[in-house]
Amino acid sequence: MELAVFDIGGTTIKVATWTNNQLKNKHAVKTPENLNCFYKILTEEVNKIKKKHKISGVAISSPSAVDKKTGIIGGSSALPYIHNFKIVNELEKLFALPVSIENDANSAALGELAAGNGKGCNSMAFFVIGTGIGGALIINQRIWHGAHLYGGEFGYMMVDNKQLSTIASPVAMAKRYNNRTGKSIDGKTVFELADQGDKIAKEERETLLHALAIAIFNVQHSFDPEKIILGGGISNNPKLVPLLNEEIKKICKSLGNLATIKPNLAVCGLKSDANLRGAVADFEQEYN
Repeated sequence: MELAVFDIGGTTIKVATWTNNQLKNKHAVKTPENLNCFYKILTEEVNKIKKKHKISGVAISSPSAVDKKTGIIGGSSALPYIHNFKIVNELEKLFALPVSIENDANSAALGELAAGNGKGCNSMAFFVIGTGIGGALIINQRIWHGAHLYGGEFGYMMVDNKQLSTIASPVAMAKRYNNRTGKSIDGKTVFELADQGDKIAKEERETLLHALAIAIFNVQHSFDPEKIILGGGISNNPKLVPLLNEEIKKICKSLGNLATIKPNLAVCGLKSDANLRGAVADFEQEYN
């Protein structure tokens, strides 16, 4: 099967061709400001791919909540023009091809399941740790969308009477540090300063780690997945998993014999290709 593949982001749209079971000709185009330009760019990219490949369809990773039954992207995002109408139907008319669209976090999870650090798992949880906390749940190798399309929205979890997204993201950590110090640095730098002995950086990193560890502990003991994958820029830090494992160990120790399961943590293996690869996996599930 050959496909045109898109990963729609607020700044750029990644484009690739799925051929010979690989993502080829990967590149990016600037995300347009309106729907007509959006249609034009995607149609041009699909037509370019059609000239070289006999593609069977178009696979798309998209922001926000995608209703697979209606073909509507609900919610809101940096691209208001893609929401709240039957966009799948419109794209299928434009391309004269079948189209699948899945949420970006769900796509990343499917990518990891197909060819990343979740390969071979039957069940999996995927945390996207970025500006906020998003994620995905996989049961029987399929995305669990939930009754209201909120499956895997871990950022809404309450930890210490606060939403997880407001305390466990690197952006929130940096904001707390900057408010306390008068500086203006990012989360990556806070992590590095904590390693160098900066007291405030260590405290704010501990807040992030503790909140994430509680969330991971809760997901493990409620959903009990085979593996929990961590994505987002912070997942590139090799110290993240060891630090989280130590924090989870503390939580388990505080509960005595009540907590016996140790989460199997891993970072996203496909990195920036996870969404594209997952869009392919979603198309294959939908049309095979």
